[in-house]
Amino acid sequence: MSRTCELTGKSVMVGNNRSHAENKTKRVFRPNLVQASLFSEALGHTIRLRISANALRTVEKRGGIDAFLLVERDAKLPQSGLRLKRRVEKALERKAAKAA
Repeated sequence: MSRTCELTGKSVMVGNNRSHAENKTKRVFRPNLVQASLFSEALGHTIRLRISANALRTVEKRGGIDAFLLVERDAKLPQSGLRLKRRVEKALERKAAKAA
């Protein structure tokens, strides 16, 4: 399982530890990933995602997974997030067609 956020695409970064004596040793910065179950009103069921804690806060701020995906630009979403966005858009189109 890759260490990548499924909504924002945040992944492992590489840098250096710097000691007081200015020694450099390689280290990794890992994103704070959490397993989250988010309810999609458009799809009508919960979606389990492995997302960063920062992305979870943003989803809550925007009012849910559907609102987050609809506002977020396609260029900023990773492949898994883009697929989920397309599913939500199609579900909303079907609901709109059914209501009309």
